Amino acid sequence: MSYRAPLGDFTFVLRHVAEFAAVAATPRFAEATEETVQAVLAEAARLTEEEIAPLQRPGDRHPARLENGVVRTPPGFAEAWRTVAEGGWLGLAAQPASGGMGLPMAVATCVNEMMAGACLSFQIGPLLSQGQIEALEHHADDRLKALALPRLVSGAWSGTMNLTEPQAGSDVGALTTRAEPAPDGSFRLTGQKIYISWGDNDFTANVSHLVLARLPDAPPGARGISLFLVPRHHPGTGAPNGVRTLGLEHKLGLHGSPTATLAYEGATGWIVGAPHGGLRAMFTMMNNARLGVGVQGVGVAEAALQQALAHAAARVQGPTPPGREAAILGHSDVRRMLAVMRAEVFAARSIALMTAVATDMATATGDPAWAARAGVLTPVAKAFGTDTGVAVAGMAMQVQGGAAYVEDTGAAQYLRDVRVTTIYEGTNGIQAMDLVGRKLADGGAALRALLASLDLSGPAALAAPLAGAVAAVGEATEALCATAPEGRGAGAAACLRAVARVLGGAAHLAAARAEGRAGPRSALAAVYMRRLLPETAALCAEAMAGEDDLAALDAAALSGGVGAAA
Repeated sequence: MSYRAPLGDFTFVLRHVAEFAAVAATPRFAEATEETVQAVLAEAARLTEEEIAPLQRPGDRHPARLENGVVRTPPGFAEAWRTVAEGGWLGLAAQPASGGMGLPMAVATCVNEMMAGACLSFQIGPLLSQGQIEALEHHADDRLKALALPRLVSGAWSGTMNLTEPQAGSDVGALTTRAEPAPDGSFRLTGQKIYISWGDNDFTANVSHLVLARLPDAPPGARGISLFLVPRHHPGTGAPNGVRTLGLEHKLGLHGSPTATLAYEGATGWIVGAPHGGLRAMFTMMNNARLGVGVQGVGVAEAALQQALAHAAARVQGPTPPGREAAILGHSDVRRMLAVMRAEVFAARSIALMTAVATDMATATGDPAWAARAGVLTPVAKAFGTDTGVAVAGMAMQVQGGAAYVEDTGAAQYLRDVRVTTIYEGTNGIQAMDLVGRKLADGGAALRALLASLDLSGPAALAAPLAGAVAAVGEATEALCATAPEGRGAGAAACLRAVARVLGGAAHLAAARAEGRAGPRSALAAVYMRRLLPETAALCAEAMAGEDDLAALDAAALSGGVGAAA
């Protein structure tokens, strides 16, 4: 079955759950009328269904490869990039001064989800360019903006993000790539970066790398990191710029996306932002990417669910209860899996769009309260969206049984591709630590304000359990705020998931209010409240459990006696 864009869900969530009307009511986004947004989303649906979805299987079967120092991308990828670029999709949310459309992040988020559902290995490329555009708009000087932004928006250049080194993964402060000043005001970068998504390709005139590196006078740790733009080729002459692709990773999934090891050998670059302020500038791109990666999980979940539902509606196995479908869709356990999958996808999509709307409102109004809300929501959207992608892709395989384990059906590819989304752009554990660390540094004010803003009105059967869950999350928040930051780690993942659970519940309750008691969204809300929301109580208990039990387990205890005498 081919991917179909969930246009109806986007429209419904923007209108009734994420409250997009507030964004369109601001002067900054006044042109984002409902008619305009619908037209953009409809054209994006056509693009993803007709141009990008056909790349899904070829990209897996014909992986990107390195030949004589040149990256060769899968068949059809170059043509799809040109189509995306010519349609202006790379600059959808970019500022008009950069050549972009200036549309809200919420609209771009819907489009990114569609692209990810159609073919995730391709979508990573446009997402990285979008993130680099935003980082340069916020932090580059005018000269660098004039050099790079028109080329990135047009798709003549593609963008990457270079953080990781062999010894510096999540601990970015351990990186050692050097940047030496040159007399002309540029810098010469030397070092190695690994795991660089779309680190090279064979279809853009240039690749623009945003690279974290250290100046000669840099203090140790994260405070000594600066950010540089380093093109693959010199912009003026087109000559090689001392950036070499050493190899491509052989991965579990995302075979169509080249993940490169790059060597910088005296490459010319230009500083972005202030010296030693690189991490702040890079976080602009990373926060954009974290929301984008969250919707990658949602997009893959949607695609996997569509395939599982088509299989369940057609596959006949054994008798089903009277009045039900003859196919396995009529079996209670299969229907349970499909209902849970659909409820989770709706919740994750809603949280992502709530995050995008908060980001747009912060941009449009300059109100720090909106920025704080976006800050709280971003790690939740990333972690819950990607966890949902993995869980739904796995459950979709379960619905399809043995056929899903056979690669020819394409079912396993969804799980292989989406698995890395819980790891890159900050593991989901790091997202949780961000939530209970930096995002509670205000004493929990932003999280409390978010919980207080949830509309808990509606049918008692749905609203009452949600109100109880929100109260439990509030109690867990207070307990974590009363704990020293260094002692919150053991409960971080549980706290984040509990917050996601109540946000998802609020989204389902809003859907039920908008549709009325007899509609399918109300029935789906009942599934969420009865089968998924009860998890919140256990999560809150874990969030408040402390870490004494974990601290008591040393390496010997965790080994379980492996290798020890009886």
